[in-house]
Amino acid sequence: MRILLTTDTVGGVWTFAQELAIGLLRRGVEVTLVSFGEMPELSQMHWTEGLRGLDFRPTPFRLEWMQDAASDIEVSSEYLLNIIRETEPDLLHFSQYCYGSLPVDIPKIITAHSDVVSWWHSVHGEAPPASDWTHWYRETISAGLRGADAVIAPSRWMLSQMEEHYGALNNPTVIYNGRTPQHFNSHAEKQDRVVTIGRLWDEAKQVSLLADSGLKCAVTIAGAVASPEEGSSSEKPVFRPSIELRDKLTGIQVRSLLADASIYAATSRYEPFGLAPLEAALSRCALVANDIPSFRELWGPTAVFFPANDAEGLRAGVEKLRRDPSLRRHYSELAYQRARRLFSADCMVAEYLKVYRSLVPQRSVAA
Repeated sequence: MRILLTTDTVGGVWTFAQELAIGLLRRGVEVTLVSFGEMPELSQMHWTEGLRGLDFRPTPFRLEWMQDAASDIEVSSEYLLNIIRETEPDLLHFSQYCYGSLPVDIPKIITAHSDVVSWWHSVHGEAPPASDWTHWYRETISAGLRGADAVIAPSRWMLSQMEEHYGALNNPTVIYNGRTPQHFNSHAEKQDRVVTIGRLWDEAKQVSLLADSGLKCAVTIAGAVASPEEGSSSEKPVFRPSIELRDKLTGIQVRSLLADASIYAATSRYEPFGLAPLEAALSRCALVANDIPSFRELWGPTAVFFPANDAEGLRAGVEKLRRDPSLRRHYSELAYQRARRLFSADCMVAEYLKVYRSLVPQRSVAA
């Protein structure tokens, strides 16, 4: 079987595509991977080298959530059609909504990683303001969803958001994202350090909540400072001197940071899934999480929750674990075991293959 899989290089979708592509290749599925958003950095591309059956096509075409993306979407759609004619895939798996409306007679899957409308509701508590761009965006996403044979979301909460804002979906399914546990160090000696990872330019990540909590222990906030919409001219946010602020990290640096940390602060107010908390759990960090529906769904009794968007509540949750090392170790083990049981890359790949088999003739699907 051959699939065409799209991704982007800006956030967690790249990691999702890496885990999925590698898992599919190991199961005999050939993958044409097309990336959008920005050309990938060298540190992002190491895993693509030497993989038999992978055909990687990086592009700088703008993503649908970016302003002034309409012309790029038109050109990139034609680009994809040319690749489809060239490679003749059995199935198209998109990480963007807009390509669901491509005029091809091939099964199409969309994974709903996030979207502007649900993001805006979560961050601002209301619908995005009407404009020519928001009208174009809603119409583009709705058309893409109508054209998809199946729509996958990484949580039940995200699936409900898609149905609420865009209507009924074709074959809606929840498949949790997954990571490979062996990629993370779950046995390192822990330090008295609290970590959060998230794009500093993204209001939804709300990393400032950790800065505002007034914690006296070592605190590290890591994530890209500059938005791809703004470029490198963005100014760094100013936090108190005791907070270590680190810009975008490589995968190796993330693994080292999480191995060292004892507690991970999941501060997001909008998170359809959240790969960083999963990576922290696989590193045996205890999770202190914002009380939002998706985190409740994913982590249930294995995280310490604090009142939504409340810096004082975050501080109290962290201090509760810092004062009681045995309790911290208990929660870190709970999160670790839940992550391995529910959110492994192997589970994710197996679930996607089930969907592929439901849409593609059985003879084309690897065992």
